[in-house]
Amino acid sequence: MRILGLSAFYHDSAACLVIDGKIVAAAQEERFTRKKHDAAFPNNAVNYCLKEAGITAQDLDIVVFYDKPLVKFERLLQTYMAYAPRGLKSFIKAMPAWIKQKLWTKDLIREELGGYTGKMLFTEHHESHAASAFFPSPYQEAAVLTMDGVGEWATASFGTGRGNRVQILEEILFPHSLGLLYSAFTYYTGFRVNSGEYKLMGLAPYGEPVYKDLILKEIVELLEDGSFRLNMKYFNYAAGLEMTSSAFNKLFGGPPRRPETPITQKDMDLARSIQDVTEEIVLGIARYVQKKTGLKNLCMAGGVALNCVANGRLLREGPFENIWIQPAAGDAGGALGAALFAWYQYLDNPRTADGKNDQLQGSYLGPAFSDSEIKSFLESENIPYETFTEESLPTQVAALIADEKVIGWFEGRMEFGPRALGARSILGDARSPKMQEIMNIKIKFRESFRPFAPAVLREKVSDYFKLTSDSPYMLIVAPVTDSRKKVMTDEQQKLFGIQKLMVPRSDIPAVTHVDYSARIQTVDGKSNPLFYQLLKRLDEKHGCPVVINTSFNVRGEPIVLTPQDAFRCFMRTNMDYLVLGHCVLSKTEQKPLSGDTNWKQEFALD
Repeated sequence: MRILGLSAFYHDSAACLVIDGKIVAAAQEERFTRKKHDAAFPNNAVNYCLKEAGITAQDLDIVVFYDKPLVKFERLLQTYMAYAPRGLKSFIKAMPAWIKQKLWTKDLIREELGGYTGKMLFTEHHESHAASAFFPSPYQEAAVLTMDGVGEWATASFGTGRGNRVQILEEILFPHSLGLLYSAFTYYTGFRVNSGEYKLMGLAPYGEPVYKDLILKEIVELLEDGSFRLNMKYFNYAAGLEMTSSAFNKLFGGPPRRPETPITQKDMDLARSIQDVTEEIVLGIARYVQKKTGLKNLCMAGGVALNCVANGRLLREGPFENIWIQPAAGDAGGALGAALFAWYQYLDNPRTADGKNDQLQGSYLGPAFSDSEIKSFLESENIPYETFTEESLPTQVAALIADEKVIGWFEGRMEFGPRALGARSILGDARSPKMQEIMNIKIKFRESFRPFAPAVLREKVSDYFKLTSDSPYMLIVAPVTDSRKKVMTDEQQKLFGIQKLMVPRSDIPAVTHVDYSARIQTVDGKSNPLFYQLLKRLDEKHGCPVVINTSFNVRGEPIVLTPQDAFRCFMRTNMDYLVLGHCVLSKTEQKPLSGDTNWKQEFALD
């Protein structure tokens, strides 16, 4: 039974292929088109999934789309009518895409799949999120919580997953949305909506929650059941072209920050304030969900589930014993959920879970390239390289990292989801006090305040971080252990804002944020053995099982997909070495790229 799941037409289009219940392949369209958050029909991702299985579209038994366009259209029309005539400009801008494309999604899918004539299903948006959260999880029974901007009408939902069934019990409806609330502050502080929310999260520790009480007094009403209501006079997203209204601007003393202008203490304080409010809402909802379901396990998806600071607090302070977060938690993961919903819930196939292992194979579900393919590319372009064995490669690269070299690391199947997990990563020495600045400014070409995440051997995580559970998908933030912290002087403790960045906080300063926290990836030997061996060699020969792990791309660029993408990114930056499979390239041996001086203009800033 071959099932293709699809998400498209909003942001982060993706495809996922499930055959007889096994996740065979999944990928986002942006990786192929090199257009970040690409919302187009995922033709390239579909073609990859079919190729991975050796089938054609005509061999598919079911195609499932991740939401219900007609219900979403109903919500748009009702909203525009409710706000008329204020939403006229937004209405005029939105309607052509609906009339030409989105209302005809079924016909469009059949056409894009070359005349596919088989069965087609449409799940509800939050149903897809719920399915993506529970069905691949390690649990046979769990509460399920989904939170995002908006689907059709729902902006958050909770329910239960039992065996091969998910059941949604309660929902919060548009326009009251935690995702859109967070995005409104993303917009107001000068970052790109649906792209820069993680920047807001990273900026928060530099600020103080000085606006928290104002937000809770004027903008957000917290209810006894953990839900909330927004005061819509402060927002313009329901029917306008901007996220916030003039009342919002007046409340916070001025217009939104213009993108790329200096970040002020006010922006940091706003980030901290909305982050604290978000955490309070997530914790309140989770307590209500646990009370209503009585279950000890929680599965999460939806864009808000990518807020790993809130996830960390939920793990430490929340009512659930175990939490599992689906790594492609945003709309891309809807393709995964739609396909699994069809296999389990629509077709009523049995499902078992062992309580420990999930079904996502480390999220390594994208394309891989063999050494022969890599060497063919390198030799066709006369690119000098050296080849290492499976045994010698981790030792060699560990020595380079310990020597403070920056490594582009490309091996195995590409990750599904927004995080690089050791297949398409840039690696650096976590112990280096200068590495965060070097990698932000000279490698990623991005803002200096943004923190880097550590990858750590699973068995050594508690030696460095206050975390005892697995975090394989880099979706949990936890503090560094007290024994790793550096004591701050009285003068250092008085620093404010970005000044805090220059002070090493621990003996792994490159991955320790200014609040002593880190977004952790635990690495075991099962899902990515070569990456695991690299960390083992770092530990055995250089005394540190932790490495900086950031995504293999520059600012505004999707994570690299092919060896060609990786080489191009390597040459455009100040990376020292590039590892492609078992081939190692030294920057000093490479000729400069010709005619590539304006490459930064290719990528829209996030």
